[in-house]
Amino acid sequence: MRAAVALSQHPDSPLDGLRLMQWPTPEPPTGWTRVRVAAAALNPHDTWTLRGVGHPADRIPIVLGCDAAGVTDDGRDVVIHPVMGDAARGRGDQTLDPGRALLSETIDGALAEYIVVPDAMVVPKPEGLTFSEAACLGVAWGTAYRMLFTRAHVQPGDVVLVQGGSGGVASAAIALAAAAGARVFATARTEAKRRFARECGAHEVFEPGARLPERADVVVETVGEATWAHSLRSARPGGTIVVAGATSGGMPPAELHRVFYQQLSIVGSTGCTRVEFGALLRMLAVTGVRPRHEEISFEAVPEGFRRLLAGDVLGKLVARFDI
Repeated sequence: MRAAVALSQHPDSPLDGLRLMQWPTPEPPTGWTRVRVAAAALNPHDTWTLRGVGHPADRIPIVLGCDAAGVTDDGRDVVIHPVMGDAARGRGDQTLDPGRALLSETIDGALAEYIVVPDAMVVPKPEGLTFSEAACLGVAWGTAYRMLFTRAHVQPGDVVLVQGGSGGVASAAIALAAAAGARVFATARTEAKRRFARECGAHEVFEPGARLPERADVVVETVGEATWAHSLRSARPGGTIVVAGATSGGMPPAELHRVFYQQLSIVGSTGCTRVEFGALLRMLAVTGVRPRHEEISFEAVPEGFRRLLAGDVLGKLVARFDI
């Protein structure tokens, strides 16, 4: 079968280790399901694997890809929940299992014609979602759902600020928060990205660092150093900053005086549980909200990763195996 494989790791030139190649078609052991992949999303996590960030060299080579939707051997249309973890070890939450892993960290991932995963990771695809839309959901939309509703407890009428509003998680957070009845502010660096954030559902969009019309109940932070000071200033007293990434760097000044004086809550968030993923799918079915994405062919995956590294992607890039 065709697969996108990390053959080696290069911190400064990650795509040097990427190959589109023939790879053995997997056979499912007992308790596992094989899925013929129709669509698979590209994620920054794939580029981290290629850089060697958080992915030990002894797990190379490995098939990349954290998100997929497709058809099982017995004909079911499914989407993959990408988090592997034991809820019992996480005190009831599989994302808190110390040994949790994302698809493509410990087993071959989704950027291949076939994938084999534990049965528990296979979720029925709602009829109203295309394969490409479903393939966007596991990492970016699952992360955004948990950030907003489990970790930050967003309610209708809340003001939510989303930093870096054109990215995969950020654009998902805009759409989900707006669908839940929140008033959504977003920031983005260019006019094209600000326009995209509006199209995703943001009520008002600003340049990074701009003064907002009012302070936010919740700030969605995935950018890190470049926006952290603005996030602290933009949260209302007693507000929450929920963090699920730091693409611009992870060591900004903490400004602890502001944190304690304004009584801010700084909350981390990673991935989503199977239960949260199911709730996300139901929310999309009820609201009609859909991921904004661009389809590319499997052969265009290397160029897709180049665009991802350059920040030249709005929403999600999805590789289709039938185009």
